[in-house]
Amino acid sequence: MVKLGYKLMAEEHGPTALVRNTVRAEQAGFAFAAISDHFFPWLDEQGHAPFAWSVLGAAAQATRQIELMTAVTCPIMRYHPAIVAQGAATMAVLSENRFILGLGAGERLNEHIVGEGWPGIGERHERLSEAYDIIRGLLEGSMKNYRGKYFTLEDAKLYDRPDRAPAIIGAAGGLEAARLAGRKADGMITTVAQSDLIEAFRSAGGKGPLYAEVPMCYAASENKAREIAHRYHRWSLAGGPVMPELPDPGTFAAASSHISPDEVAEEVSLGPSPEPHLKAIRKYIEAGFDHLVLTQIGPEQDPFFEFFKSELRHSLSS
Repeated sequence: MVKLGYKLMAEEHGPTALVRNTVRAEQAGFAFAAISDHFFPWLDEQGHAPFAWSVLGAAAQATRQIELMTAVTCPIMRYHPAIVAQGAATMAVLSENRFILGLGAGERLNEHIVGEGWPGIGERHERLSEAYDIIRGLLEGSMKNYRGKYFTLEDAKLYDRPDRAPAIIGAAGGLEAARLAGRKADGMITTVAQSDLIEAFRSAGGKGPLYAEVPMCYAASENKAREIAHRYHRWSLAGGPVMPELPDPGTFAAASSHISPDEVAEEVSLGPSPEPHLKAIRKYIEAGFDHLVLTQIGPEQDPFFEFFKSELRHSLSS
């Protein structure tokens, strides 16, 4: 059974709107809502970057059933792993165990702000591996001290912990990250419909849910959707190896300046008809993913919720 989630794009909506969108997502029948955790938007046109954890706390109090998730938080520089563990424990209590912690190795875009540079991918994975251990140990109450290559924990204890630790889902854009998630996490999340990532995750001992984000743009016409998707989502075509290395929205604008609306349309399902969106979603299902995060690009969220209720939800549950 595939579970359908809604992406809270914190780069495109302010904090009040994000809480409202979470409520609307619950009313529309989404099983979970996943928020991006950014200091900057990808592009200046997107215009927002509120603190994800404050939004999550407000959303937990405004909803009753929908699960809440970070997609994803980076615990290797901007946040010490102990702070992420404290935030996750508090969220699990506030939401009455509706919280899921998504973790990843991050991007320079958000992490360079603390002035510690930006390590290569090997070191990022080593840092993330240590962070997995610290966060899990604190959430389970089994760790007080830790001394690793990158992180130290001294006499730490979480006083407000849920009766069960929230699941930890590891982000993977490549095979090594998928294997790391397989060793350390309770599931995996990605943005690409690649079954080889699932194979790498499973080969490393990974079990549990497989999440994938599916970009789409519902609008009154295909041309309008194409225009919106290009304006707000062209950054995603800058290139996988390049994206973690760019430092600010200006460089993302430069890196994506050559990308045309037609090129974005090849990666994003567009328009008012359900068929292209269902086709895009089913590609991820066929690859083996069982938790899909639908990402409605742009400001038109209310029409998307109605479209989901009337067209997508029924077709995907039948």
